[in-house]
Amino acid sequence: MGVVRLSGPDAGRITRALIGDRELTPRTAHFARFRDPAGEVIDEGLVLWFPAPGSFTGEEVVELQGHGGPVILDALVAACVHQGARPARAGEFSQRAFLNDKMDLTQAEAIADLIDAGTRESARAALHSLQGAFSREVNELVEQLIQLRIYVEAAIDFPEEEIDFLSEGGVADDLNRVIDQAGAVLASARQGRLVREGLTLVIAGKPNAGKSSLMNALAGHEAAIVTEVAGTTRDVLREAIQLDGMPLNLIDTAGLRESPDRVEQEGIRRAFEEIRKADRLLVVIDSQEAGVNLNDLTDLLPSSQQELDGLDLPVTRVLNKADLSGLSPGPHPNQPDTFVLSAATGQGLLALRDHLKGAAGYQGTGQSRFSARRRHITALEQALAALAKGRDQLHAHAAGELLAEDLRAAQHALEEITGAFTADDLLGRIFSSFCIGK
Repeated sequence: MGVVRLSGPDAGRITRALIGDRELTPRTAHFARFRDPAGEVIDEGLVLWFPAPGSFTGEEVVELQGHGGPVILDALVAACVHQGARPARAGEFSQRAFLNDKMDLTQAEAIADLIDAGTRESARAALHSLQGAFSREVNELVEQLIQLRIYVEAAIDFPEEEIDFLSEGGVADDLNRVIDQAGAVLASARQGRLVREGLTLVIAGKPNAGKSSLMNALAGHEAAIVTEVAGTTRDVLREAIQLDGMPLNLIDTAGLRESPDRVEQEGIRRAFEEIRKADRLLVVIDSQEAGVNLNDLTDLLPSSQQELDGLDLPVTRVLNKADLSGLSPGPHPNQPDTFVLSAATGQGLLALRDHLKGAAGYQGTGQSRFSARRRHITALEQALAALAKGRDQLHAHAAGELLAEDLRAAQHALEEITGAFTADDLLGRIFSSFCIGK
């Protein structure tokens, strides 16, 4: 089946031009034949009419449901365009729904998250956001801020009323409660973002340390070619997996060493490019190698100092080939964030998997209340920073005017999450990432 959706004030007129001038009952399927401008039948199928405002976009919407062949659908779209329609931009249906107050921005984004969900947990979290779970928590914070602002600004504007919010202590208590609640929402949002985006993990190390074998062991299948020849991996290999519901984006890189081979040099350059973009670095070391300084990244990753300068990301070390070296698999007894394992046999792999989930802050399936994005995290962090600043102004300087400004800034940041206050360029960036059908 293929569906062509029309939205806008001319949707009904265009539909009548395609199927003839007939009465349509709202939200009822009608059989019809779709005709081109010359009167020839393109297809036959069902027509559904949703009058405004009771539709997904809040406008008049018509859905033409026919057979799913691309030639037929192209002809049907061309007939609609001939009657005055135009092709929808990416995400335009969802954008119109947002602009017509059918949903807020977090709900609109949740539609895209639901479509793109790679795990059941991420789909569940996106559905909760679509149903308004995230929006309700943000709106509750905003409402509490509004009540605080009313009280504080009344004390500033009407001093003759003798509203002394400092001596009463009510504002300080309410402010602390808002800060605690905002912190809880931020923690949930971070979990929601982790469930949605996952952790990007770059596997790096010297040639023949077992990087590709470790990638295959984590992925559970032969994602990378493994040989005993050093330098087998020349390019960046990517694999998307999940650890008990947490998405994990694995990136296997070329072995790092000095090499005259131009192809291998390019692979090494790409390896460091991926390392700089990673959430976490997994350094693989051959546990048979003697004299390795686990605290010296330049020893573990042969490279120029310039490539390591400014590298600021958490590192997990893996001593691989425990089946050959005789080391006991599991967490290293003396070195934090270091694990001994055998990628070939799987011994010690479970401890590494648990470590990666814990390091990412993943709390397990069913713990994410809603899905979230980077911009949501940033806005919540900005709101919390403004609230903390306002609390300092209140306690240190008794500055009601400065507290009022910080409360306003916090409210502004929170309203950017739901779209109550949103710049047009942000809307363009958000909806351009949607598929055409939404």
